[in-house]
Amino acid sequence: MTPRPRLLSFRHQRALKYGLVVGEGVVDLSKRHPEWPSLREVIEAGALVKLAEEGAALAPDHALADITFEIPLPNPEKIICVGVNFPDRNEEYKDGQAAPSNPSLFIRFPRSFTGHNQPLIRPPESAQLDYEGEVTIVIGKGGRRIPESDALGHIAALTLCNEGTIRDWVRHAKFNVTQGKNFDRTGSIGPWLVPFTDESQLADIKLETRVNGEVRQSDRTSRMIFSFRKIINYVSTFTTLVPGDVIVCGTPTGAGARFDPPIWLKPGDVVEVEAEGIGLLSNTIADEGI
Repeated sequence: MTPRPRLLSFRHQRALKYGLVVGEGVVDLSKRHPEWPSLREVIEAGALVKLAEEGAALAPDHALADITFEIPLPNPEKIICVGVNFPDRNEEYKDGQAAPSNPSLFIRFPRSFTGHNQPLIRPPESAQLDYEGEVTIVIGKGGRRIPESDALGHIAALTLCNEGTIRDWVRHAKFNVTQGKNFDRTGSIGPWLVPFTDESQLADIKLETRVNGEVRQSDRTSRMIFSFRKIINYVSTFTTLVPGDVIVCGTPTGAGARFDPPIWLKPGDVVEVEAEGIGLLSNTIADEGI
């Protein structure tokens, strides 16, 4: 099967750029399209697939080994995350409650994420850094109160997220998890965007998280409590979705907090999140330098 196009944001000699992965290199599309400062503007213009086709005919400008991966969209208006979206994950709460009728949602800031092959940062305030591998969608066509029947037509691209969490900080208050979800560079998004063109790219794909090669999370998107269609419909009911918005769609069971005793990430660990047809997002762990 021919690999799907992979568009990424990256740094080369300190300059922030975007391009297309071709073999073991990157075609710099940003220098060819100054009218689009980032992939967000490319998505707003509806030009993601066109740009991928253009780049596929060109020779790479840089080797992958010579670039630094950034999160694919450096300045999304919104990053919205869905909690408790797999059946076994819901059962972890042991509260006897059936799956909720609506998604649990929270917000993350771009600064709380880093790119592929970059370290996730464990802050000095807590050793309880945990992982959550998730499939992530990027909105291409904005809208409000989007019907489920039309929802997939609003997706521009797919990517992956390690929705890293500081577990004790999500319990600092009674009603929210914002603090523990937003420490700088505790999560990652990437490694790239795969243009979305067909429902089969999402309908039933395997999602897996590994720590130091050990499988910790594994499930399929067909088992999600809330489908991608439902998530887009529900979120767009209360907020207008715009091109470039990022929705992180939920993690399977198996996070480190659920082991007895819990297994927290530590410096030197390697976490890999992989999904069929999207790619593999890899990060090491490092302590924050103060």
